[in-house]
Amino acid sequence: MANAGQSRAAAAGRSSIDRIEDLGIVGAGGGGFPTAAKLKSRVSLVIANAAECEPLLHKDKELLHHFAEPFLRGMQTAMELAGAEEGAIGIKEKYHEIIAELERLAPASIRVVPLPDVYPAGDEFILVHMVTGRVIPPGGLPRDVDAVVANVETLMNIGLDRPVTHKYLTVAGAVATPVTLRAPVGITIGEAIEAAGGATVNDFGVLLGGVMMAKPAASLEVPVTKTTGGIVVLPATHSLIRRHNAPWLHVQRIGRSACDQCRFCTEFCPRYLLGHPIQPHRAMQSLGFATGADAMVSTLYCCECNLCTMYACPEDLDPKSVCVQNKPLARERGLVFKGDPATITPHPLAEFRRVPMHRLMARLGLTEFNNTGPLSAHAFSPRRVQLLLKQHAGAPATPVVHTGDHVKTGDLVAAPERGKLGARIHASIDGTARVTDDAVWIEA
Repeated sequence: MANAGQSRAAAAGRSSIDRIEDLGIVGAGGGGFPTAAKLKSRVSLVIANAAECEPLLHKDKELLHHFAEPFLRGMQTAMELAGAEEGAIGIKEKYHEIIAELERLAPASIRVVPLPDVYPAGDEFILVHMVTGRVIPPGGLPRDVDAVVANVETLMNIGLDRPVTHKYLTVAGAVATPVTLRAPVGITIGEAIEAAGGATVNDFGVLLGGVMMAKPAASLEVPVTKTTGGIVVLPATHSLIRRHNAPWLHVQRIGRSACDQCRFCTEFCPRYLLGHPIQPHRAMQSLGFATGADAMVSTLYCCECNLCTMYACPEDLDPKSVCVQNKPLARERGLVFKGDPATITPHPLAEFRRVPMHRLMARLGLTEFNNTGPLSAHAFSPRRVQLLLKQHAGAPATPVVHTGDHVKTGDLVAAPERGKLGARIHASIDGTARVTDDAVWIEA
């Protein structure tokens, strides 16, 4: 009878995994990894990443405030699928009311772990260490230390049990009303900015994601995807706009001439403080000198949090970009960390080198902006949406509709090819489809 029971449970697990795959659920925190594939891991702990450590963003906090019950349902489902007996919610300790509500609603198997208000608490390596005390090995995954990490919105989507047609995101910075929105996937970022009252300056730039790890928006026509968590509007003259748009030749030339090897970039690096073989100051050496394998290996394990560049460097240089440039070179040479992961231990001063959010905000020149983002009831009525076929980790989806087909919200419009890692994409509005090389457009 025990074997029969296990077989039924396994079958139910496969069914639930298939359901998550059918719904097109991916990592909503920015990574976009297909959630069904992640939950095939067998671990003892599922961690909800509610740290949301990027300045000015409030999406995850707002979802926990308004949708705690579907979030917890989704977390319990994720635990069941991964075989985890325990769940943990990592959330900033400053959110006292939300923590109290979660502790009231959560079952005994899920605990709330208050986190310091520091950057980058939301990096999953840092989060796992704060929650468990374990260190994920260089180049590893949370499952290597018996854990799975999922974003708040990802878990909420599992609990809601419906196709992912909308994305929650915060619009912040130089806008009339900083706000968190529920936006149809595929609307333009310009439409989202208008829903926040529009920009408060005439000449501005837009950063997608948090300001530390953002990508500059090429135009206001860029579509919202399943991984868009933040849209930050800043004056075109702001240092962050200049920094994120700096050409590589400029970064290389200034870095070669000005770096004095002070090591501040390394001493503040969160992964270095975990004990990983990453030393940004060694990467800076590569701009002017030939470097050995050890220096090249270290760049592979840069998490691109940008703390070295945006906060630590007293010369206003860009060690992060140098690490990013060196990563493919290290891969081409087949360089990897060959040490024993068991010997990796965190730096004894790691706890005292965490960067408080208020200091980071001041350093970045963001204290002048309203640091709020309440959830809005704004209802979008877009004339068309652009559903990119590549808005997740893995291979692009393949359209399953044709130009001229009529679709309704929630209908499947693209799916991954058999055997390839990817995610399904669903219509976010009713309308007529138009298929291009990289997207399915829907005209209302």
